[in-house]
Amino acid sequence: MLPETHPTLAVVKVGGSLLAEPVRLRSVLAGLAEGIEGACIVVPGGGPFADAVRTAQGVEGFDDARAHRLALDAMSRMAALFAILEPRLVVARTLDACRHLLDAGRVPVWDPVMLHTGHPDIAESWNVTSDSLALWLASQVGAEACILVKSIEPPSGANLDDLATLGVIDAAFPAYARGFTGRIEIRSASLATSRRAA
Repeated sequence: MLPETHPTLAVVKVGGSLLAEPVRLRSVLAGLAEGIEGACIVVPGGGPFADAVRTAQGVEGFDDARAHRLALDAMSRMAALFAILEPRLVVARTLDACRHLLDAGRVPVWDPVMLHTGHPDIAESWNVTSDSLALWLASQVGAEACILVKSIEPPSGANLDDLATLGVIDAAFPAYARGFTGRIEIRSASLATSRRAA
């Protein structure tokens, strides 16, 4: 748990697919760096780097455990890219590093390299993507909220199981959500950027 100096801490996952919309992506990252969500930890999606892993697995046939680790590497690359696009974000590879950055008033972007050797709470399959990893992280740090920023508008009125079936969130997310006591929000990048403009 992070200390109570961050009672309104949010974990905000920013979809890697937003890399195809650089203006919106930069606006979302700038808003987070400026504190639009208060104290937060940014979790990057894997974006095109994770898509490349899926393609390679289809061609080469390696197992899901190997694909999962390569997808974590994809998130690591995206974390580094986010910090290049928005220099006020600082890459953090451990929970302690996240804590120290938050204590200093900085905004960490999480590189999940700490999970590369496996974790008993995290299945190494495509059912668990950066969506569920963001929610897992939110539970680990005692965050008040877990926010997923997507490139698409989630269907109105859909519950988490519906969204998983539609592929808006990953298949494991509803199960992780049942163990999370905080607030969960799933929103489009358009909403995230319009909140910043307001």
